[in-house]
Amino acid sequence: MRIRKTAAAATVVLALAATATACGGEKGTAGDKPKGGEVFSGDYTVAKDVKIDSSILKAAQKRGKIVIGAKADQPYLGFQDTEGKRSGFDIEIAKMVAADLGFSADKITFKTVDSNVRETSISKGQVDYYVGTYTINDERKKQVGFAGPYYQAGADLLVRMEDKGKITGPDSIKGKKVCSIVGSTPLQEIKKPKYGAKTTELSKYSLCVKQLLDGQVDAVTTDDAILKGYAAQRSTKLHVVGKPFTEEPYGIGMNKNDKALRDAISDSLEKHIKNGDYKKAYEGTLGKSGSSYVAPKTPLPRY
Repeated sequence: MRIRKTAAAATVVLALAATATACGGEKGTAGDKPKGGEVFSGDYTVAKDVKIDSSILKAAQKRGKIVIGAKADQPYLGFQDTEGKRSGFDIEIAKMVAADLGFSADKITFKTVDSNVRETSISKGQVDYYVGTYTINDERKKQVGFAGPYYQAGADLLVRMEDKGKITGPDSIKGKKVCSIVGSTPLQEIKKPKYGAKTTELSKYSLCVKQLLDGQVDAVTTDDAILKGYAAQRSTKLHVVGKPFTEEPYGIGMNKNDKALRDAISDSLEKHIKNGDYKKAYEGTLGKSGSSYVAPKTPLPRY
């Protein structure tokens, strides 16, 4: 998910102004009490005696822990509950890769990293790799390396179930109220005159979802993966339209110069896509939104 740096300050201000409820963070409430269902958590065979010519991996092996950057406020994607437990599709991807690098789940230290400091956290070695709705693009490739893409996301629309079939994509929202967060790329896209939408700009997606549930807006827009998470929480009330209008390939970010680690993680992703772990993780998390499973294309690109 891409956020314009120029809007970061405004986002912070609004975040502070928003009262603590519906923060979309550890409690994850967005108006009513989400029901959802149990979030899938898999066990993956841990590789032994892993030998890769990677300085990042060797340092992790020496400390006995691998540090993974993640999001904490995205239900069914990258989420941390009030007891500190992490869950979601991105968390499962992170665990699969860690297992292939020789780290069991109890040897993982997840670290919450906000979008605007991801490159800094990676380049400073504060995380060994990062899994959290991280769009691969040329500008970021100048700063970090990417394995993947492991998921092809795109900006989409979340609507109330009663509007399923009525709001069918960005071309059907003329005069409708659409909410997104300040400065987000989907917001800039949906504000284009050709769509004719009326936009509401808030600090967090959970606040947008609350307004959607309360009938104050007609749709919420951001990457479809994030929207599927909210739809999975309230599968009888919310629906993802399923007509992406941007391309956001999600990758695993890491040190730019560690090609050995990048290749090893790409190998790991391909392995779990082929052996069914990936599909099982998707269906137990984002798939609960009702969206169909689509296998990523393999082989993954290498550079």
